[in-house]
Amino acid sequence: MGYRVAVVGATGNVGREMLNILAEREFPCDELTAVASSRSTGSEIEFGETGRMLKVKNIEHFDFTGYDIALFAAGSGPTKTYAPKAASQGCVVIDNSSLYRMDPDVPLIVPEVNPDAIDGYTKKNIIANPNCSTAQMVVALKPLHDAAKLRRVVVSTYQSTSGAGKAGMDELFNQSRAIFVGDQVEPEKFTKQIAFNVIPHIDVFMDDGSTKEEWKMIVETKKILDPKVKVVATCVRVPVFVGHSESLNLEFEEEISAEQAQEILREAPGCMLVDKREDGGYVTPVECVGEYATYISRVREDPTVENGLALWCVSDNLRKGAALNAVQIAELLGRKHLKKG
Repeated sequence: MGYRVAVVGATGNVGREMLNILAEREFPCDELTAVASSRSTGSEIEFGETGRMLKVKNIEHFDFTGYDIALFAAGSGPTKTYAPKAASQGCVVIDNSSLYRMDPDVPLIVPEVNPDAIDGYTKKNIIANPNCSTAQMVVALKPLHDAAKLRRVVVSTYQSTSGAGKAGMDELFNQSRAIFVGDQVEPEKFTKQIAFNVIPHIDVFMDDGSTKEEWKMIVETKKILDPKVKVVATCVRVPVFVGHSESLNLEFEEEISAEQAQEILREAPGCMLVDKREDGGYVTPVECVGEYATYISRVREDPTVENGLALWCVSDNLRKGAALNAVQIAELLGRKHLKKG
């Protein structure tokens, strides 16, 4: 027996990716329903590459009664309205927005990192998916933390325009084309020109000078991994369509060499070590698109701090940073709590 599953926000970038991954991983669905706003109602969307078409239903009138799982990729606004409704109707919500991440009654889950925390979902019938940059980072950090106890993380991100949705990707494309033909470039989605540029600003500014994206990485890492770990982040938007990259400087309580870290990461769940100290012996965002893993390269010792390491990690932000992690949560939920048959 399979599950009855609804994908809410099915017509957006992440919602489409959720459908792709449900199909790729052959998630056991007895019934799968695509749900979106009234603008998309009645349109059809393909279920991965199966050739099966799903007719989109209107979220405003949708009844979640009888559904086991709802994967939400609709943004905080619609989630605030409809996730509690779905949860109250007996459907477990796995939410990709930031709305519930720091709610103490909602588990924030990366299955390779803190699977046991999922047991707390029954308090609200809601599980939160972390920020895309946090998800890939903690996958890389968890096995190293287990081995040598992380003390401090300094992370600089290089985040693709798909993190800002279709409008962000369109702006990069349109600006690049305009520059090549000599047309005027006017920022719309981003605060400054994104084509052939980098912007050290993602989400709104906070009182301490950090952006909300940087704050998310700090507080989410503490909730998922360990509240004692100190984290500082600088989040930067770069002219890449898909795939987030991160430069990490790590300080540990116990001694750990680059060779030990490489051995640990080579065997760690969700990680793929590609670390040859030669031209091209590392992974870039273009190469991670469509892949499940968090790729780790450039592992080396940091001589400026005691027990320090530096490394580079890359992941498809629409997959591990969003849709894949949500489907992995659904798989974990099924194994631990919603067993069928």
